[in-house]
Amino acid sequence: MTVGTNSSSEVHGSLPCTPDPLASSGIDPDDLPDGLVVADEAGRVICFNAAAARITAVRRGDALGAPIERALPLEDLEGRRWWTLTDPYGGLAIRAGQPERNLLLPGGREVLVAARYVRERPTGPVRRLVVSLRGTEARRRTERSHAELIATVAHELRSPLTSVKGFTATLLAKWERFTDDQKRLMLETVDADANRVTRLIAELLDISRIDSGRLELRRQPVDIASAVGRHIQALTANGQSPDRFLVRILQPLPDLWADPDKVDQVLGNLLENAVRHGEGTVTIEVAPAHVRVAENPAKGTAVTVSDEGPGIPEESMGRVFTRFWRGSKRGGTGLGLYIVKGIVEAHGGTITVGRAPVGGAEFRFTLPVSAPAYLT
Repeated sequence: MTVGTNSSSEVHGSLPCTPDPLASSGIDPDDLPDGLVVADEAGRVICFNAAAARITAVRRGDALGAPIERALPLEDLEGRRWWTLTDPYGGLAIRAGQPERNLLLPGGREVLVAARYVRERPTGPVRRLVVSLRGTEARRRTERSHAELIATVAHELRSPLTSVKGFTATLLAKWERFTDDQKRLMLETVDADANRVTRLIAELLDISRIDSGRLELRRQPVDIASAVGRHIQALTANGQSPDRFLVRILQPLPDLWADPDKVDQVLGNLLENAVRHGEGTVTIEVAPAHVRVAENPAKGTAVTVSDEGPGIPEESMGRVFTRFWRGSKRGGTGLGLYIVKGIVEAHGGTITVGRAPVGGAEFRFTLPVSAPAYLT
């Protein structure tokens, strides 16, 4: 963040921090979300806003008028004094400032610091030293999220790969000792574990694309009612009772253009969650809906999946679509609903979670009708 560096009129007048606004811009430094510290040509602090006082735990009264190196006694991660290293008022006259980097305050607390050197002419002396300060909490949260993702992936991969390695090594070493039925059972287990690894890798790729905004959609006409039917057939083929599912299709449905593979992924995840974590009848309702696209009303399709289980606690509903959230201890990586939300939003739709009329969990996603680019 750079404040007061765009024109000389903003930085060469007085720059009090309280209560006057920042020069003629009408911005009070205390309104800024980041810490702002400004020193004059003599290196004495003339601005120290509220965020800077909060981040550094230095009282504004103690900082104003003090030398910048005393008001902000910063050190790099190797314990070297930062102001001595950078020497903003000396050294090369062509320097414009210092890029943002991690530095240490007294007591070892980390802070992100960037500096801009304001000069009246390109190689003239520094007239103002403008320093921005930010806490590292957001970066630490991101680092923790990445660490959790790595730990989850390592844990989820270890179990199936150990199984695959064990069974294949056993079969190779003692092939003749096993009956055909035993060999088939081992190979089926290996196949299931390989599918588990493949699914986890696919989830990681989806997360990477969602986070980077590179999730590609190949829009085609989608018969969402038929897609629901296919998923229910697959679940019943895997042992679920057909009586457990109740499907309501409210006609007429608008023509839906979406990525069929991604829609299948959303439906599969929501139905699997309802079967695994819910109880009783799983109800799937597909109905026309009104949505807003670019603030304009448009047609859409809404799909609601609900069950009769214990539901999701009220205090947890705000975290359902975050990474690693698990509604129970019945397996799963905790990444599925995060991916579902990313897919729905990539289509321009919305997804919500609530309590079903019978008390279980209810997920509802709405997709705009849309159309491929060559038709619009």
